[in-house]
Amino acid sequence: MIINVLLVLMAFTVWVIIQSRNLFGVIVLGGIYSFLMATVLVAMDAVDVAMTEASVGAGISTVLLLGALYLCRSEEARPMHKPWLPFIVSVAVAGVLVYGTLGLPEFSDPQATIHHHVVPRYLNEIQQEVDVPNVVTAVLASYRGYDTLGETTVVFTAGAGVIALLRRRRKGRSS
Repeated sequence: MIINVLLVLMAFTVWVIIQSRNLFGVIVLGGIYSFLMATVLVAMDAVDVAMTEASVGAGISTVLLLGALYLCRSEEARPMHKPWLPFIVSVAVAGVLVYGTLGLPEFSDPQATIHHHVVPRYLNEIQQEVDVPNVVTAVLASYRGYDTLGETTVVFTAGAGVIALLRRRRKGRSS
């Protein structure tokens, strides 16, 4: 029940973001959306992902976007024409993603394939393979180590790029 309420609030937040032309409001609403998403993830018992969403999505991203807004104008320019092509592409991508989810098992379905093959292997063989007592830590650090390294690299590169852009802008101002 609470997840459905949060999803409705997220959809409403997206609608307000689409209608808004004030970039400060859009950034704040984006942070609110991230907090709502983090709450949905907590309700789904994915606390580690929720903490990442809250810190990166609502925290770092909001701060970086507010810093970039400080260097720019706060109002979005009105488009000269209706952006139909991006709208059609977005709707098509959303349709493909929804279609892709139709074949997935129900959430927390005990008869799902993963519960018969992957989960028993992790729970039964993790001590011999990794020798880490916490299953979540072992999965994130060992089995998904390259994935976690890749995510860290993407976040670091994005931060370095923002810093490089802000330094370049600041030097241009003083000249």
